[in-house]
Amino acid sequence: MLFKQSSLDRIARKEVTLAFRRWNRPTVKAGGRVRTASGVVLIGNITIAHASALTENDAIAAGFPTLAALQEMLGPDDGTQVYRIELNGIEPDERVPLRGDASFSDADWHTLTARLARWDKTAPGYFPSILRTIGAHPEVRAADLAAMAGVETLKFKQDVRKLKEFGLTESLDVGYRLSPRGEALLEKLREHRL
Repeated sequence: MLFKQSSLDRIARKEVTLAFRRWNRPTVKAGGRVRTASGVVLIGNITIAHASALTENDAIAAGFPTLAALQEMLGPDDGTQVYRIELNGIEPDERVPLRGDASFSDADWHTLTARLARWDKTAPGYFPSILRTIGAHPEVRAADLAAMAGVETLKFKQDVRKLKEFGLTESLDVGYRLSPRGEALLEKLREHRL
C-alpha cells in the first residue's frame, strides 16, 4: 500500500484517518504495519465499502477536499471491491536508528553472519556480494544492480529488503546505498574474508 508524502504528513498529524482503495483483495492486513519513508503506518480495521454509500465525511477523513475527489481517485466501478482502511497513525521506523549504529557486539556479529549464512545456503557469498555491489554503485537503478548480480530485478529487490530489515541498506529515490551499519558490516566481512 503506497502513500504520498503529503498524506503521510497528515496521517502523522492524525488529520487523515482513513484510506480507500479499489482492490481484488486487500494488500494489507488489519492490525498490520506499512513501512514508509516517514515511519510505519499502523493499519486498523479493513472493511468492504460501497462506493455509492461513501460520504463527504469519509472523503475528508481520507484527506480529500470533496467526495467527488475521492470518487475520482477510485475511478469508475469496474466490479473491483472498494475497501475502507482505518489508519491509526505513524510510529517511528525502528530500522532508522539501527542504520547509524556501526558498532557490532559479538552477539550482533554472530546474529548477522548466521543470517547471511542461512540466506546464502544455495549461493554462498551472494548477500555479501549484494552489499559490495550497492557499496560500489550507490544511486544505481535496481534493475542495473540486479543485472550486475546476475539475478532477476524482483528477486534482487526482495533480497535488498532482507538486508534493509537489519539496517544495512537504505532506499533512495533511485537505487540504494549502504548505511553506516552496512558499511561497517562489509568491512568486518572483508576482515574475516567472508
